[in-house]
Amino acid sequence: MTKPMTYEAFLDEVTTLITEKYDVIDEAAIQMVMRAQEDEFFSGHDDNPKICTQDRAHEDARTVFKKYK
Repeated sequence: MTKPMTYEAFLDEVTTLITEKYDVIDEAAIQMVMRAQEDEFFSGHDDNPKICTQDRAHEDARTVFKKYK
């Protein structure tokens, strides 16, 4: 398992992964992550920073992209 990141770094990583994996422009990826935050998708991450890992960022990028594209 990878080392946990801060919550903010984790959100940045999810955004970056969306742009890289799905060929989405930065602004669109940011909007997806912001909508997911508004829907409290990341609330557990804020409560338990240990889940803010690189592996989880890949999973969450896939989920956020599929749900908010």
